[in-house]
Amino acid sequence: MSKEINFHFKSPKDSPGYLLGQLTMLWQRKLKKVLDPLDLTQTQFVLLAALGWLSKKNDAVTQIDIANQSNSDRMMVSKVLRTLQEKGFITRQEHETDTRAKTIKLTDSGEIILQKAIVEVENADLDFFSSLDENLSSFNSNMSQLIDKNKNE
Repeated sequence: MSKEINFHFKSPKDSPGYLLGQLTMLWQRKLKKVLDPLDLTQTQFVLLAALGWLSKKNDAVTQIDIANQSNSDRMMVSKVLRTLQEKGFITRQEHETDTRAKTIKLTDSGEIILQKAIVEVENADLDFFSSLDENLSSFNSNMSQLIDKNKNE
């Protein structure tokens, strides 16, 4: 190599982006193991969970509500919701007041699969992050701060 490549960080272990990427891949691998038997991807689970959270307070949850709750791209949410509808986990109906929107609801089988998935994912999370012990709350707080600061970019 004729030119030396210069990095800001002295090693990969000094790079927060690199470490976050590595951690994310390992965590996603763990979630895939628990979600595969339920025939769910992580993205499908995230959108079902967002719908579950939102449905606790609102009977007219829309695709945009789900996209905003999950910080996801609206077009991707639309495609994944179609897949979830094909699987029989959700229904999409015309919104009562907004003709451009659809109201998204969990079906009975969607509620059952979501509850099973929540148990599996939460247990996987507890196991994955267990080494943080008393630092878990601080870790969560730091992640929330980064999400809040960067979600509109």
